[in-house]
Amino acid sequence: MNGAVRREPVAAVLGLLGLLVSLILTIQTGDVPPMYDVATLGLVAAFAVTIVLGEWFHLSAPGFRGAAPIAMASAFGLALTTELPGDVQVAYSAPFVLAVTSVAMVLGTTVRVVAGRETSIVETTGRFVAIAFVTVVYRAAVLRQPPGTAVPDDTPMPWQRAALMLGICMVALVTDALFTSVLRAVTATVNLRRTFVEEFRSSFALSMAVTVTGVLIALAAPPLGVAALPLFLMPLVLTLFAFRRYVSIRATYLQSIRTLSRLTDAAGYTPSGHSERVAALSVRVGRELGLSERELLDLEYAALLHDIGQVALVEPIPGGATVLAAPADQRRIEADTVAIVRETGVFEGVAQILEHQTTPYRQVRELGEEIPLTSRIVKVVNAYEDLTAGARSVRAREAAVERIYLGLGYEYDPRVVDALLKSIDNPRTEA
Repeated sequence: MNGAVRREPVAAVLGLLGLLVSLILTIQTGDVPPMYDVATLGLVAAFAVTIVLGEWFHLSAPGFRGAAPIAMASAFGLALTTELPGDVQVAYSAPFVLAVTSVAMVLGTTVRVVAGRETSIVETTGRFVAIAFVTVVYRAAVLRQPPGTAVPDDTPMPWQRAALMLGICMVALVTDALFTSVLRAVTATVNLRRTFVEEFRSSFALSMAVTVTGVLIALAAPPLGVAALPLFLMPLVLTLFAFRRYVSIRATYLQSIRTLSRLTDAAGYTPSGHSERVAALSVRVGRELGLSERELLDLEYAALLHDIGQVALVEPIPGGATVLAAPADQRRIEADTVAIVRETGVFEGVAQILEHQTTPYRQVRELGEEIPLTSRIVKVVNAYEDLTAGARSVRAREAAVERIYLGLGYEYDPRVVDALLKSIDNPRTEA
């Protein structure tokens, strides 16, 4: 089974457990605002609706970690808000916040699933973990608020509370990145440290915006009430529209690369659809090995362009199968490919992958040479596609795998080959 798929049931179980625990604690402690407390109930309803909408309008694009900034900022605001206009203290504590948040997140995620939108249970559960961290640490540990009661009078000074809110939210977002990284490391053969750094780096800027927005909502609630919610969420809403525009541009960009990759097909150097098949299978193998979204995007670009150097050949290679060419010819095609990619001036990361797409794995094992994992993936997948010539029969696949096994540990990385076998056994699996 694909590692990326295995993560989803684990995350779903953890998320469901969080939902049940928060509901049970809320019921047992009676931590529910009284019906006559219209102001608090209205505030909670506004936050809940905003979280649902935030989960629906979440951000997702190739090369980026999925996020729901509106939902996260709203949930942080709900967890941190303790007072309303007129010195009214809210009458809910940590269990109620977690119950409302979890129900709203489940509802928003369910609507996305029913509508057929892309959804990651891992990322959704990671967001809930961060929200739970903020809620428990701030309301239970810092404010020491008993369930079913208002916030005690001996709370920190306003500036101290603001600093604590900001610090707790920032640590919570680190917890989110760490949670998803650990889950990926447990269910796929990946380096935990590298995965965590990539997760945190890819989400840092947006996470800071979410943190500041959630704190501002809570600080503005005493004078503004529920009006603080739309007022301070507006910048994130505008960011959402800008991001969607950016995603549209990136989609056009990827389509241009796909068109360029078909040049070798049109010129008769490679079989029709070869580069796209290599790209699709490389991404599946990359997901099996736990690569980040940024690495997967570079891997897809590299796989699409890996044979573009063949246009410099005087005579095409029979069938376009570079794996059957002499090592010197392979290196020449590789050098021409890298030169063409670097001419664009915007594909340095992709060029670095392609620089090693023909390097034997033994140079890692015996000489300690650093060859990117993405390069090793392109090498293995391209060999498989060359040897099958696009055929998907059992006989063609077995013959290709047998040929690859002859070079296992010498030409090809055994870990990548194992991931390839899992990926071709589960062609429809996705993260």
